[in-house]
Amino acid sequence: MFAVIAVNIGARMSQTLIEKIVQKFAVGLGQGELVHSGDYIMFSPAYVMTHDNTGAVIPKFKSIGAKKLFNPRQVVHTLDHNVQDTSEKNLEKYKKIEDFSRSMGADFYPAGRGIGHQIMCEEGYAWPGTMVVASDSHSNIYGGLGCLGTPIVRTDAAAIWATGKTWWQIPPIVKVELTGRLKPGVYGKDVIIALCGIFNNDEVLNCAIEFTGEGVKNLSVDDRLAIANMTTEWGAMAGVFPIDETTIDWLKKRNDFIKLRGLEGVASDADGNGVHPRINDLRISGLEKAPLYADEDARYSKEIELNLAAINPVLSGPNSVKVYNPVTELKKQKIKVNKAYLVSCVNSRLSDIEIAASVVKGKKINSDVKFYVAAASSEVENKAKESGAWTSLIEAGAIPLPAGCGPCIGLGTGLLEDGEVGISATNRNFKGRMGSPKALAYLASPAVVAQSALSGYIDYQYEDETSLLSADITENKPVEASGKSVEIIPGFPGSIRGELVFCHQDNLNTDGIYPGKYTYNDDFTPEQQASVVMENYDPEFGKIVDRGDILVGGYNFGTGSSREQAATALKYRGISLVVAGSFNETYKRNAINNGYLLIECPDLVNDLKEKFGTKALTVKTGTEAVIDFSNSKINTSEKEYSIGSVGKAAQELIVADGLEKWVAELIKN
Repeated sequence: MFAVIAVNIGARMSQTLIEKIVQKFAVGLGQGELVHSGDYIMFSPAYVMTHDNTGAVIPKFKSIGAKKLFNPRQVVHTLDHNVQDTSEKNLEKYKKIEDFSRSMGADFYPAGRGIGHQIMCEEGYAWPGTMVVASDSHSNIYGGLGCLGTPIVRTDAAAIWATGKTWWQIPPIVKVELTGRLKPGVYGKDVIIALCGIFNNDEVLNCAIEFTGEGVKNLSVDDRLAIANMTTEWGAMAGVFPIDETTIDWLKKRNDFIKLRGLEGVASDADGNGVHPRINDLRISGLEKAPLYADEDARYSKEIELNLAAINPVLSGPNSVKVYNPVTELKKQKIKVNKAYLVSCVNSRLSDIEIAASVVKGKKINSDVKFYVAAASSEVENKAKESGAWTSLIEAGAIPLPAGCGPCIGLGTGLLEDGEVGISATNRNFKGRMGSPKALAYLASPAVVAQSALSGYIDYQYEDETSLLSADITENKPVEASGKSVEIIPGFPGSIRGELVFCHQDNLNTDGIYPGKYTYNDDFTPEQQASVVMENYDPEFGKIVDRGDILVGGYNFGTGSSREQAATALKYRGISLVVAGSFNETYKRNAINNGYLLIECPDLVNDLKEKFGTKALTVKTGTEAVIDFSNSKINTSEKEYSIGSVGKAAQELIVADGLEKWVAELIKN
């Protein structure tokens, strides 16, 4: 089965910051080969982090025949998600993970040390100018330090453990130019809530964001981390800030703190003095001498301009990051609050805790509100206790939780119940995520959350509404493909042909492709998967299509859950390849990891939408298409369409029939 995902970007000499970082960590490139958006590459990340899901990665790692980590220093394990669960079952799970990690020589951080993403920043794994991945969607946060952080799935994690590398398709890159300075009482959280609310029609879906502009220098690293973290909720695969004086200053202060506390670790400098293995004078000096930045003529797929000075305190919700309102508007409605939260990887750093503490100091939390507080790490909690901020929160009536994840992902104490309203400094307010699906959840900055906890309703003492928030977006025309012939490796076809079958629906979710009721039938055969594919979308689909057909879908194909069967079922049905306007990123990874590639070709999708409309769910078009991989074209009798090239990295995975088999073959040799 063959298909392709590609975007029509074309070859260029200049590079964005993200492309330059990828260039450093890509492997197997030809001499002088430059990487750009749309390219498939193999890369070896500086680090890979897994948390509680390490327990699910271990059997994948073992099933491919791996006996040891390719590079133990590349692997980080943190226990952070279900830290409130002290049941025998969970403690046993945690012990198994720790035993495995220590036996393999990986870097291990036990429950209670903090949220994995915070640890990655505190301990210097998320280093500016490097590429770091994690099997968690909020690995985007590393971009606040100028580190390209992006999520991977569990199969990728196992592949990196075993071989040190996995694949990536460099996404479209969007430049967000920030101007001006935030007004007092406005924070990074307000910036990203505003961006999610203004551009709420998938403008940056599956893109990578580069933040630029003179306004960046006015944002602290903590503000940058909060913004980068929630580029995930905005729909992006990464959100990267420039490496500037603010970044360097943060590292220097971090280095001073490490020296003061005697946390240097086991490495030594030239004089035999103990130094931290990642955050030290030598690395910081090297960063200052050789800064990495985008070329002036770098090309971006879209450009957004936002004036920071025009942003006022805002909230997301209820139950959606795409809905936002000024605090002053919701304040007038006196929306009663039952629970408030200062927890999670986005807003539980020291500055966040101190901001909330300054609001509640000397006062009492409303008697009808439960206010839950958890630091991002044990170190943050200790610092907050030293500064007095933690005491101020507790004396006001806040309820402390262990350093780690918790109610933000629907685990542990303090979940929302039917009919309740929660206001949270977390990053997600999806319906039912923090408890009952019959509850309402709003997102806001720590300051707004703290004030609302005091008042008992959504509130904030802020009156400056003089600036009207506005932002502009420009979509740049794709560069025409260069026409350069693509080298085809043995076993991968130069071209394939098949009849186009059109399914028009945008945002077709994985439940529509492969019904959820079959997901956990582990003994379901490939033939059974094939028999139920697209059942929820169109019960007639299986009767209409033939083996060898090419399926053309709409935009954001494969959104929803991460079930792999939504990709494999189409493969088993004999659909040669899927073409869509765009794909959900997790769906893309699951497909390619199972040896089933996909093609992005918006022009073809738009033409079929215009020709066949939306009346029929599945249309057998009668049009034969030829996918020409050698020349990156789709040819029909009516028109020729350009697609991005499918390079060696993607071809290898298809020939191997998926990532796990590719890894198994690699470690065998």
